[in-house]
Amino acid sequence: MPEYLKKGDTVGILATARKIDLATLEPGIKLLESWGLKVVIGKTIGKEQNQLAGADWQRATDFQEMLDNPNIKAIWAAKGGYGTVRIVDRIDFTNFKKKPKWIVGFSDVTVLHSHINNMDIGTLHAIMAISAKTATPEAVESFRKALFGEKLEYHIPAHPFNKNGKAQGELVGGNLSVLYSIQGSKSAVDMKGKILFLEDLDEYLYHIDRMMINLKRNGSLDGVKGIIIGGMTSMNDNDIPWGKDALEIIQDVVKDLKIPVAYNFPAGHIKDNRALILGKNVTFEVNDKETILKFE
Repeated sequence: MPEYLKKGDTVGILATARKIDLATLEPGIKLLESWGLKVVIGKTIGKEQNQLAGADWQRATDFQEMLDNPNIKAIWAAKGGYGTVRIVDRIDFTNFKKKPKWIVGFSDVTVLHSHINNMDIGTLHAIMAISAKTATPEAVESFRKALFGEKLEYHIPAHPFNKNGKAQGELVGGNLSVLYSIQGSKSAVDMKGKILFLEDLDEYLYHIDRMMINLKRNGSLDGVKGIIIGGMTSMNDNDIPWGKDALEIIQDVVKDLKIPVAYNFPAGHIKDNRALILGKNVTFEVNDKETILKFE
């Protein structure tokens, strides 16, 4: 795990994917400052090349500079979208491996979570800077606790689809579409023996089925100790309906796995996006009453 933050530490905010302006980030900047942290704004904020926050080399350079800056203790993604995968192979992680720092975000940032997990370094799946204004107080507080190394533990009401059981292992995962897109690359995370978290946004229902079937057929789900399903938000359907919603699709694919599975966990593209420390060992329990997730 990277070192947890303390008051007076500096957090860098940048864009690895979609463009964003500085004014939109003001609530996020004020949030960090209210916790006694200093903020450095990346050169990508305000830049644009069509959808992206500047050219690939500009976004990679901004990320590299913050990664190598010893005064910056955490890098907070401004927003997601698409584009992080275009720069990850340009990044030199040599100094980062010697002195890791927190990489924070979700959605498209899953590329970095997964890539860095293969270095045996933890990352923080949590709200992004753009989310600070709309996130629930619970999501914001969980982000603060994770960042400062305070106790992190969740008790979530049971969902009818849940499969009861208990497991311990390293937590990995993130956005399903992104994880699917990096299968077969050096950024693909090894899920064997892990607790797998999945969430997604704005996908066609048959795409959810396609991606889950792929994970099952390619062996990614073999040996997974447990599965946590977060928000499956704003899904789309065709004129001829697929016939199942996202949770029903996932339930159908994983029903034969003899492991605990929890649905509707508050993380992902939802306002109540609770922080998850990826790469950290967790105790995961699903019973008739609740889902319990404890970070060791």
